[in-house]
Amino acid sequence: MRIDKVVIPVAGMGTRLLPATKSQPKEMLPIARKPVVQYVVEEMVDQGLKNILFITGKDKRSIEDHFDRDPELTQRLSEAQDLEHMEEIDYESEGVRFFYTRQMIASGSRLPSGLGEAIASAEQFVGDEPFVVGLGDTIIQSSNYSGLVRRMIKSHQRYGASATIAVCEVAEDEVQHYGVVKPKGRGKTDFEIDDIVEKPSVDEAPSRLAVAARYVFNPEIFAAIKRTPPGIGGELQLTDAIRNLMKMGHTVRCIRLRRDERRYDIGSPESYFKAFIDFALSDQKYGYLIRQYIEQRLREI
Repeated sequence: MRIDKVVIPVAGMGTRLLPATKSQPKEMLPIARKPVVQYVVEEMVDQGLKNILFITGKDKRSIEDHFDRDPELTQRLSEAQDLEHMEEIDYESEGVRFFYTRQMIASGSRLPSGLGEAIASAEQFVGDEPFVVGLGDTIIQSSNYSGLVRRMIKSHQRYGASATIAVCEVAEDEVQHYGVVKPKGRGKTDFEIDDIVEKPSVDEAPSRLAVAARYVFNPEIFAAIKRTPPGIGGELQLTDAIRNLMKMGHTVRCIRLRRDERRYDIGSPESYFKAFIDFALSDQKYGYLIRQYIEQRLREI
């Protein structure tokens, strides 16, 4: 079955990036010349995923506005013959459709109840079809604009997995920030796993292979989510639901990021600054000027 639906959760509060996120979602923070979430959407569209559902939350309206049609802006760009920017905003001509649903905040809580619950909100949109999940605050950069999801879909269909997860190797002291997998066997590039653990301590981590914010799921993930109780902080973790999926007898596989693919998790000021610098330096029009400026500033410090 062809996979053409993608779910992009964007309901997180972004508190670690305050005060920048007080008036706008972290997914709309600019990385060089585009907001974070636009990189995610472009990655998905480039790999053939044309039906996109955003799982939004409180104060996320600017994401809907960003991807909505803007006839006045289109007319101005057309009159100025600004083809570059017209192509960047013209999703309609590529057959891309955007959908939105809201992750409600549970009674008695002040925050959304976790990534697992966000994915559960997509059940009606997905129906009985497999689908892709791409976290809206994480960019995957590649020299060929990332064939990662395409490889994941190919593996998912070839092996009949119920879930296929992107992973990348992280430093030992970073495993506590991510879901970490336990490979079955050596775990080279495309492999099955025995277990997955949410934010383990360094001593308890089964490997250094961390979940890299891209997933392919079959609809049985929804049954696994329903069997998963809230974890630490009252959040329903997607990692715990995937673990339940395996306990239910389903196969979960992983695809490792290639050397030319890099994950940017825009979750802290440090990671945001690094991403902005890297993307600014790689800009075809302004990158060399930014490089010259940085080299000059480093000599002055």
